[in-house]
Parts: sequence; structure tokens; C-alpha cells
Amino acid sequence: RACPVPRMFPQNRPPVSPTPQSLKLTYPETLDRIKEEFQFLQNQYHSLKLECEKLATEKTEIQRHYVMYYEMSYGLNIEMHKQVGLGGLASSSGQGAL
Repeated sequence: RACPVPRMFPQNRPPVSPTPQSLKLTYPETLDRIKEEFQFLQNQYHSLKLECEKLATEKTEIQRHYVMYYEMSYGLNIEMHKQVGLGGLASSSGQGAL
């Protein structure tokens, strides 16, 4: 399953007017711009935090499955060796009877 990767520099930033007048912002305008940028960064942080938590949950689930499959594989391997061992004993006892 493909997981969407958040962009480092998304395009939904607060708009910046390219006029020369924007270089001469008043204090209230500057504060508003800072507030907008801060709000944008907070939203981005929140979405990245949620994504990180989701990935951590998926990682834990994958690790749990890995352990489960490892235990099953180990059990099957032990069982296979038992079967081979029993087969070897049966064939060697059969050879001794000849």
C-alpha cells in the first residue's frame, strides 16, 4: 500500500502579494503575516505528527506479524527436523534387520 508522503514545502502557504508595497508593511500587517505563517506551521506540524503516529502504529503491527511468522517458521522447522529424525531412525532400524 502506497503511503502519501507529505511535501516538505507544500503549495498551500498563505498568499504573498508580489507588489513593492508589501515590502513596507505596517506593524499590524507584519503581525498578521507572522500569525498566518505560525498557524500554517502549526497545521503542518499537526498533520506530520498524525502521519508519524500512524506510521508508528503500522510499524508495530508489521513487527507483530514478523514475530508471529518467525515463530510459525521456527515451529515448522522443529517439526520438520523431528519428522526427518524419525524417518532416519525408522530407516536405520529397518537396515539393521536385513
